[in-house]
Amino acid sequence: MQHRFTNNHGVTAKWISRGATLAELHVPDHQGNLADVVLGFDDVPGYESGANQHFGCTTGRFANRICGGKFTLDGTEYQLATNNGPNHLHGGPERGLDKIDWQAEPLDSGIRFTYTSPDGEESFPGELALVVSYTLTDDNAVEIAYEATTDKPTIINLTNHSYFNLAGHGAENILGHEVWIDADRYTPTDEYSIPTGELAEVAGTPFDFRQPKRVGREFAAVAKTQAGGYDHNFVLNGAAGTLRKIAQVVDPVSGRVMHVSTDQPGVQFYTGNGLHDQTGKGGKTYAPQSALCLETQHFPDSPNQSHFPTTVLRPGETYRHQCVYAFAVE
Repeated sequence: MQHRFTNNHGVTAKWISRGATLAELHVPDHQGNLADVVLGFDDVPGYESGANQHFGCTTGRFANRICGGKFTLDGTEYQLATNNGPNHLHGGPERGLDKIDWQAEPLDSGIRFTYTSPDGEESFPGELALVVSYTLTDDNAVEIAYEATTDKPTIINLTNHSYFNLAGHGAENILGHEVWIDADRYTPTDEYSIPTGELAEVAGTPFDFRQPKRVGREFAAVAKTQAGGYDHNFVLNGAAGTLRKIAQVVDPVSGRVMHVSTDQPGVQFYTGNGLHDQTGKGGKTYAPQSALCLETQHFPDSPNQSHFPTTVLRPGETYRHQCVYAFAVE
């Protein structure tokens, strides 16, 4: 199923059931010209192809990485697929949430997706009932609300994996975009992008975005790492569980601004280092660093790092997660 909604200002969003995915988002620049600012494909087969790098999808059951694909919960060890070198990534290669055809219910100003993941799917314990609701407001904001319940203790970490280029999808790169992230610390990683466990200060490092700066300003330093650029979790300031503004992106040329708010403890800042010149919407080429992601979530490898905020969900509890991508011009 596909669903499109346009607000009172002409901002238009399109969603597809495959992966509960945000497939298009047309927002104005400082002259009022609309452009689609998210990467994706023209049709569903594109999203089913090997060229799809989680464009716009709902990612889980556990977004990001789990070391060795293993975790222990209540004394039982679980082995997940290892689909990212020796580690587990984004819910698994066969039945991750990005590969599911969700049930869709159009809303007055958006869409609601539902899916029940059976016990043992991708080796995760528990039957997990999921709801993802998107709303496009007349304030030019895409609001995403997640809810989940389980019948057995399990782990969960959901996110939206939209790739943004505020100059328009297919524009050359995002190195000139200016980014601010409200984080005093980040989680350094090993050679496989697994957090070492340290909550390191961003001060004096290329990971300091506490004042807005161009993505490209210190990019060369992080491009030398195994990640090939930024692909790191930031420990957000403020109280987890409270919706707060945590990031901002500005494209100085178009004047488009994106404000990001969440109630999560972390955000993964990713500069599209793994894009490999695949062909996207309208025949556009998606090259490395031609988009960025700000994936609100819990920290990578949380099930194996006891001092990280917990990702355990138990029967009788409800997982909730809010994320807002709000657009303006300057």
